[in-house]
Amino acid sequence: MAAQKTNAKKKKRRRKQHRGLTVFFTVFIMLFMIGVVTGGMVALDIFTDVGILSFGPVDTSKDVAGVDYIDLDAYIANQSQTTIIYGNDVDGNEIELARLHGSENRIWCSLDEVCEDMKNAVVALEDKRFYMHDGVDWVRTIGVVVEYHFSQGGSTITQQLIKNLTGENSRTFKRKYSEIKNALALEKHFSKDTILEAYLNTIYLDMGCYGVKTAAEYYFDKTPAELTLMESAILASITNAPRKYDPIVNYDNNRQRAVGCLDDMLEQGYITEAQYNDALAEKVKFVGVHHEEDEDYDEENVEITTESEVQSYYVDYIIEQVMDDLQTTYGYTESEAFRKVYYGGLKIYGALDMRIQNIMEDVYYNRYICFPDEDDTPEDPAIQSAMIILDYEGRIMGTAGRIGKKTADRTLNISTSSRRQPGSSIKPLSCYAPAIELNAYYWSSQLPNYGIDLYGTGEIWPTNYGGDPGNPYQLLTLDDAIAPSKNTVPARIVDTLTPKVCYEFLRDRFHLTTLDAADEDYAPMAIGAMAYGVTPLEMAAAYATFGNGGLYYRPWSYYRVTNAAGTETVLEPDRSGKRVISEGTADVMLHLLQTVVNYSSGTAYYYKIDDFPSFAKTGTTSDNFDKWIVGGTPYYVCAAWAGFEYNRPINTNYYGSNPAGKVYQYVMNEVHDGLEEKEFTFGEECVKKAYCAQTGLLATDSCWDVETGYYKADNLPGYCTYCGGRSYEVELPEEEPETEEPASHTPSGYNDYTYEEYYDDFF
Repeated sequence: MAAQKTNAKKKKRRRKQHRGLTVFFTVFIMLFMIGVVTGGMVALDIFTDVGILSFGPVDTSKDVAGVDYIDLDAYIANQSQTTIIYGNDVDGNEIELARLHGSENRIWCSLDEVCEDMKNAVVALEDKRFYMHDGVDWVRTIGVVVEYHFSQGGSTITQQLIKNLTGENSRTFKRKYSEIKNALALEKHFSKDTILEAYLNTIYLDMGCYGVKTAAEYYFDKTPAELTLMESAILASITNAPRKYDPIVNYDNNRQRAVGCLDDMLEQGYITEAQYNDALAEKVKFVGVHHEEDEDYDEENVEITTESEVQSYYVDYIIEQVMDDLQTTYGYTESEAFRKVYYGGLKIYGALDMRIQNIMEDVYYNRYICFPDEDDTPEDPAIQSAMIILDYEGRIMGTAGRIGKKTADRTLNISTSSRRQPGSSIKPLSCYAPAIELNAYYWSSQLPNYGIDLYGTGEIWPTNYGGDPGNPYQLLTLDDAIAPSKNTVPARIVDTLTPKVCYEFLRDRFHLTTLDAADEDYAPMAIGAMAYGVTPLEMAAAYATFGNGGLYYRPWSYYRVTNAAGTETVLEPDRSGKRVISEGTADVMLHLLQTVVNYSSGTAYYYKIDDFPSFAKTGTTSDNFDKWIVGGTPYYVCAAWAGFEYNRPINTNYYGSNPAGKVYQYVMNEVHDGLEEKEFTFGEECVKKAYCAQTGLLATDSCWDVETGYYKADNLPGYCTYCGGRSYEVELPEEEPETEEPASHTPSGYNDYTYEEYYDDFF
């Protein structure tokens, strides 16, 4: 037994001797390392200063002794930062619409934007000799080495910043040596304030918050300048172990450490005892997200417990357009553009009109007024719809991507991304506008209401709505044909112009980018039976040319994009208009499309906009798969689509004859409520003339059936000689009298004369 006790005492004595030797050698190595680092740097400084050593031009990424250091300026310029998208509320005040970030939610703020309590709390808790040391607190470092052998901290704020920037966090001698070397070099080149600012912007404070700005907003809905003393201590306490000291999910842990932070601040003279007591008595209210699965969660300390909102379809499109423009402007890949948007700390200023966007969202998200309240399941899907509104210079005022509540960011937006068959809504772009622009036809040109022998088989194509073949002896003017959406006349126009010319008009003039090579054919150009279809966005932009005098504007969703500081403009959309049709053509088309609304035979007659002149064209595809309306007022142009995401017939008895027209009328009425009266403006290239309804030529005093039409000034028909008499200008009133209900318009030219007789006499 005595021998066992003696052996135990010897072992214990050897352990103490071994521990002592370990401490001795560790301290010796540490002191040696300090000597090597500091002595070497001083020696190199002296040699460099006196010119003994010369290495050519100075590398700004190294200090005067040639030691590598981290360039904070370069880091700040290139680090991952949160992008913010701004807009204006209904009162014109600038607001945040969304924040975009990857794993690091960071918004850089200057030291001047941080309250003194926050700065002092960090220094008192993490590095009380911060303002005295040269990057390394040797006393503290040696103490940690002796006691913990690097297993515990001891790093200064400068050293912690090095770890935050490099991501190196291993507990090795080599890493510690490199950290000390870099910390000493860093403080030679940057002030304490710059280092503290960088530290406050790089610390991780849980819940994806990097830096005090996003953390102050997440936990307290405040800026760093608005934090109280207790709130500052709470945030300063998180960084040591973010999840362990998260004040919402682990309140007690954080509270204990925050009180310790206040103790340090009091002891170091940053606060008075009265301030200390007030801070302890403060009832802190958090606004972060409630994690019910966390057992330590303290409900009494939480004021708001709501999840972050899903961004709107408009914000989704801003992101898509900025990414596209970055690729076009700078040659970025899609991946590079994504990183620039989500990690580049951009400021994006959206162009939406919040009043209009709110109206659209109210209707679409809540199925308000225009859509039945029905379940939407894969087995029995509900009807879908999408809408977009532009002004006449390409600004996207608002958009609704689909019906129902939006449940995620960057989901399918039908209004901007889905190609749908346009039906007859394509005719003004593919048939009528090219016919007028190329002077092939004019308002009162008379064409048979009858199809064409398309392939020489004797089979006449197409028929009108409902299978009506028309009548080869009934002659229709352009307004006769466009208002009730005849198919026969557009087919004859395409046959005259050729499908190739019509296709190129859509592609090159009206910038429809979704066309397929197979669309260069009769059916796609005459009746909209396309391979894939078109988007509401591109249709609205194309129709805007009819209301602005013939200019095409690429739709734009943002005003500008800047860097985080706002000092450099990164992107601006091209907001210039390009002439694609003449002013005369645009004005004639605008008058023609007004007949679709004003004639009782017009397909948009029941979708007028209250108290404002309007134009429109509807579209329906075969089997009632798709319903369209594209139209506008002197203020805005709008495209609306309705149908099912995967083709199935629309039950018009249940949804109405055109649910797209219904929602278009309701939303546009709401949008125009309270706006000042406004009329369309027309240029001098379009003139109003009386024409003979029997021949389609300009009327004379002997013409007994006279109507009025609109013509390009450089493409007027001749005067009628068939009716006899001399040619003269019929005097017309400057403004046509208004009526409560426009009179029914009867197609002209349908009489006892045969088509062959008219053709021989006038064509």
